[in-house]
Amino acid sequence: MNTTYSVIGLPTGIIRPGDPMAGRVVEAATKACGGFRNGDILVLAETAVATAEGNVIRLSEISPSERARDLAERYRMDPATAEVVLRESDSIIGGIPGFLLCMKGGTLLPNAGVDASNAPPSCVTPLPADPDGSALQIKKAILKETGATIGVIIADSRTHAMRLGCSGVAIGCAGFTAVIDDRGRSDLFGRKLEVTKRAVADNIASAAELVMGEADECTPAAIIRGIGLPIDDTLGIDIIAADECLFMGVFGKTRKRP
Repeated sequence: MNTTYSVIGLPTGIIRPGDPMAGRVVEAATKACGGFRNGDILVLAETAVATAEGNVIRLSEISPSERARDLAERYRMDPATAEVVLRESDSIIGGIPGFLLCMKGGTLLPNAGVDASNAPPSCVTPLPADPDGSALQIKKAILKETGATIGVIIADSRTHAMRLGCSGVAIGCAGFTAVIDDRGRSDLFGRKLEVTKRAVADNIASAAELVMGEADECTPAAIIRGIGLPIDDTLGIDIIAADECLFMGVFGKTRKRP
């Protein structure tokens, strides 16, 4: 893998429901860096993708259930938002004021990915319904429009246990291997690595977050160029079961269902 690469932000303006996501980033890439090249990795913010796909929910149209009202009171949330989070979650693990900690699609995340940031007023955007499918569709659309063979990541911002701040994480991936297995390689002193796997897609998503921003930048996409990853037909991100996860395994022995 190359040691020198570029991270290029792609300002697109505001994305609205029904907008052609691939077309908007192709236009932005043409202006920012002369267009896509073979081997580029495109990172897209999940909110922009969900919005373009029409996955925007007006809170005024939501009728909170009794459980949603109970959770909203307990964790100081808007009841309608709590209801949307409940509908998007596989299960609720717990929470803190303003947020529910949820399981969704084998991943632990706050509010099941439901986000009011960068959503229209009085609306929230859940995660794209099929992030891997969205990544693949955009990859194919860009190939058709530009002839460039690229990889695509759908990225979200997540916090980490016991740390302040957010970093990028890949929730959808198409065109390259998201996790590289380094087991069997030797470290600096010749010891064989036994458990190390590199979360390449997550690392790329974090690099892209540096130029994409979380506020009013209108830059929901970025190109990572020159990293040298092989582009292929690989689709998706591997996850592990909760009982195989160090954090969830310990947490699961003591938690009580809220």
